Amino acid sequence: MKTKVINWIDQRFPLTSFIEHDLTGYPTPRNLSYWWNFGFLAGFVLVLQVVTGIFLAMHYKADVSLSFDSIQHIMRDVNYGWLLRYMHAMGASAFFFVIFVHMARTLYYGSYRAPRELLWWTGQGLLLLLMATAFMGYLLPWGQMSFWGATVITNLFRATPFFGDQVVIWLRGDFTVGDATLSRFFSLHYLFPFIIIGAVIVHLVALHTVKSSNPSGIDLADHDNIPFHPYFTIKDLYGLGLFLMLYSVFVFFIPDSLIEPANNIPANPMMTPNHIVPEWYFLPFYAILRSVPNMVGGVVAMGLSVIIFAFMPYLDRSRIPGGARNRPIYKVQFYLFIADMLVLGFVGYYPPTNQSILIGQIATLCYFGSFLLVPFLSKVEERWLIKRGLSPEVMALIESEKHEISKKGGKL
Repeated sequence: MKTKVINWIDQRFPLTSFIEHDLTGYPTPRNLSYWWNFGFLAGFVLVLQVVTGIFLAMHYKADVSLSFDSIQHIMRDVNYGWLLRYMHAMGASAFFFVIFVHMARTLYYGSYRAPRELLWWTGQGLLLLLMATAFMGYLLPWGQMSFWGATVITNLFRATPFFGDQVVIWLRGDFTVGDATLSRFFSLHYLFPFIIIGAVIVHLVALHTVKSSNPSGIDLADHDNIPFHPYFTIKDLYGLGLFLMLYSVFVFFIPDSLIEPANNIPANPMMTPNHIVPEWYFLPFYAILRSVPNMVGGVVAMGLSVIIFAFMPYLDRSRIPGGARNRPIYKVQFYLFIADMLVLGFVGYYPPTNQSILIGQIATLCYFGSFLLVPFLSKVEERWLIKRGLSPEVMALIESEKHEISKKGGKL
């Protein structure tokens, strides 16, 4: 009966061939490490956020006089409402953590290089969509930090040339953050995850077109690839188990650890918090915004701090495969960049002082310098490695790349 049903479907829709080509039999490099698990984890968290968000929306009221109380109703009166709310709140942080690690792995191994530029750019588009969704969702609890955070961020759009004031009014739906803002942010927050799902499909199509990268940095021959199932499904499930254990610790034992205490107070437009703090995943970019004394310059710097990642395929001109694994200077630069991001995060968390602003300005210069120095350091590093004599492993990788390119009639 099962075979007859599958045959009936296959005659009308390529179900079996799709599963074989894109899921179970998808050819995967055999040397992938656990750092490649985070793409799967991002997809899992996306589904988790969509499911919990749908159930939360059934009880949420997008009204300035009811929204805060509706959150309390979900927490106190709805069966397992507290669990849904904490899963969704912690899921947002988990989503950004997984995405940031996924991006860090790509940067470390140089997986953004040709022919994977489009794959990298679709990932950057997903990051922007995720940031927009998280920002709009942050307003929905209608707490003190939600209200004033939305007020500050929407006010930044006044930096738009010629039409700044009109853009701010269009975003808010009113002259101030109010009921119209809450209603449209709730609608868009509900809509954007489905747009993200569509963008994820585009991202996966790009991935399956150019195939997965691997730690060596060289595309393996067909006989060196293995089917995705069962080898990597088991690996992904193992990573998922570890992730769920850590995620459960936050949900069940420290659910308020990443929620700003001021957001448990109803929004009051007449009382400004002492210090406005965004969610932790926005802190480095918030610190860059504050490090520039001019509002227009700060907005431009903050926008460039996100968009500049898209230029990495053209900034990194090194011909050495394997990313930081085979490039000692780039490896040091990568770890310094991660340290700089942490410094920016701490600066963004604490109230602005003369000392913290100075540290933020230095860290901002180091942030952009990390990208702008990549073309220069790539060439210096390549000449230095060749002069010192590359390791046999790196030489073998370069020779392999030369061989593959020569077969296609190209030049290294």
